[in-house]
Amino acid sequence: MIILPAIDLMSGKAVRLIKGDYSRKTVYNEDPVSQAREFRDARAEWLHLVDLDGAKSGAEENAEVIGKIVSNTSLKVEVGGGIRSVEAIDRYLALGVERVILGTIAIEDPEFLKAAIERYGEHIAVGVDVLEGEVRTRGWTKGSGRDIYEFMNELTDKGVKTVVCTDISRDGMMEGTNVSLYKKLSEEFRTIDIIASGGVSSMEDILRLKKDGIKGAIIGKALYTGAIDLREAIRTAVEEEDDN
Repeated sequence: MIILPAIDLMSGKAVRLIKGDYSRKTVYNEDPVSQAREFRDARAEWLHLVDLDGAKSGAEENAEVIGKIVSNTSLKVEVGGGIRSVEAIDRYLALGVERVILGTIAIEDPEFLKAAIERYGEHIAVGVDVLEGEVRTRGWTKGSGRDIYEFMNELTDKGVKTVVCTDISRDGMMEGTNVSLYKKLSEEFRTIDIIASGGVSSMEDILRLKKDGIKGAIIGKALYTGAIDLREAIRTAVEEEDDN
């Protein structure tokens, strides 16, 4: 299983929110580039970046710092947050980003998503942010009225290969992740790699996700608070994979 440490960007800083609430923000590092280097030094291969400003505005608000992170580390970077145009996708891929996550645009403009998958292939992932079974958009601030399983069926039909799924109710709460949700998604949608996000807060979470065949786990607040040691998490995920 892949472990993806997370950096959420707001005004050029590494921050964390609670349940996606922009008013409940904690700044963990004034310098996201140095934070990314710390993750690299802990043997991370992937990095999950979210432009929180862009998620609300629909623009690449933190593109400059994202470019610096890519150019100053050897990490494979995936980026989400406000990516709603071909120009934005092209800009991020030109910076060296490995995978672009489409969220709001994926549900609001299905034809755009279809065209993006056809043009960029596996460089495109879809972010499915869910609260009580409903997919949320606009930086988690707006309900879509869409059921997660209905939407996942559509993603399968369009050939989406990677979904980053976040249970908003668990995000930043340090109360454990929604293993049952990710297991069900993985079992029902076998052509899609599920990346679990939201509430991954212990080694037990990681072991359970790996046991259930989840492709990857994004870890945020648990790394910043010291609840999970990144080196140990990566080593455990790899060891478990080798044992199976």
